Amino acid sequence: MSQKPRATLELLLTVILAAGAVWCWFGAQSSVTVAPILPNEPQTTSVVYSPPLLVLMLLLATVAGILAVDGFARLCRVKRAGLPAK
Repeated sequence: MSQKPRATLELLLTVILAAGAVWCWFGAQSSVTVAPILPNEPQTTSVVYSPPLLVLMLLLATVAGILAVDGFARLCRVKRAGLPAK
């Protein structure tokens, strides 16, 4: 596989993985109602996070970051070398 299509593929995977990380982040959040501490006080809401989805989000974001750096570096090397696109 030549360098430019591989760089393009890596950057496309970066976008897909970053979108997956955002989806996991918003999916990990949920609101719960918290009982009042004192009598005659109103109920409050709190946000709780799902640990497995947070771990998946961190994994997806890490891999997306690595692919982004690698893809941009590969694309810059191709442009700097002046290699023809295949």
